Amino acid sequence: MKHTLKDWILATRPWSFPASSMPVLVTLFWLFAKDIDMNWWLGIAALLNIILVHAAGNVWSDYFDYRRGVDRDDTYGVKLLTSGQFSPKQFMRLSLTLQVAAVAMGIVLVCLTGLPLLWIGLCGIALSLLYPPLKYMALGDVVIALCYSVLPMMGTSFIASGTIHWPVLWLAVPVGLITIAILHVNNTRDIETDQRAGIRTFSMLTGRSFAAHVYCFEVLFPYLWTLGLCIAGVEVWWLMLSWLSLPLAVKNAKTMMSYKSGGIAAIARLDEGTAQLQMAFSLTLIVGLILTHFFG
Repeated sequence: MKHTLKDWILATRPWSFPASSMPVLVTLFWLFAKDIDMNWWLGIAALLNIILVHAAGNVWSDYFDYRRGVDRDDTYGVKLLTSGQFSPKQFMRLSLTLQVAAVAMGIVLVCLTGLPLLWIGLCGIALSLLYPPLKYMALGDVVIALCYSVLPMMGTSFIASGTIHWPVLWLAVPVGLITIAILHVNNTRDIETDQRAGIRTFSMLTGRSFAAHVYCFEVLFPYLWTLGLCIAGVEVWWLMLSWLSLPLAVKNAKTMMSYKSGGIAAIARLDEGTAQLQMAFSLTLIVGLILTHFFG
């Protein structure tokens, strides 16, 4: 079967890219807000690199889920493999191609910046490749927190400014929690099909009722954390602009809790809604950082 460019792009699950791109952008504008000397071109390169890594990881995960029997005709999510539109071999080749491109770009960035980036990059690639088996052992949430919050923010700080500015990790907490929520709602939705496949996720260990409350914490606590940073004087009050996205977070939390009356179908697309929340929260946070730069 001949595939269009759109088909190949859809295979990477582009709707999920806010999970990887927003931590990079937040870091870049945090550096801007703090008046730290930085190279914007290298920062943009870091953004493109993390998206490549993310795309490769998505395809790699879907390939393993299909081979393990986690994804079948009756499961939610991407159906490009279960429908036969793509073959497992094509997914494997796409993932390896994206991974090679990401590694090549990463090597260039290491040459332009320094060896500390190499260790950050190696950790990220290793966790990306090990994500499927770690996810099957209920460790997926931890991997996501590292790969799409802590490591990219450290790496972006070093790439753009030549130094890892540790205080930026205060913002890794709210950004990272919403990112974890994207995976968490997927796992909460798929408890029965994951059990059938013989894997374990955090949501399976806790049960759907408790997992639903965990999701609400993951999407609502970031706002309290941001408020706390402002009260403590760690950040300035402009960052409270992120609260403009709170209605979307509340809506998503209500949707998650509605599974009790609406069934699993009620949260079938909540992973995409959570990715949208990630973008809304991070972009309003970025506006606050920009205003911090100009008005302090």
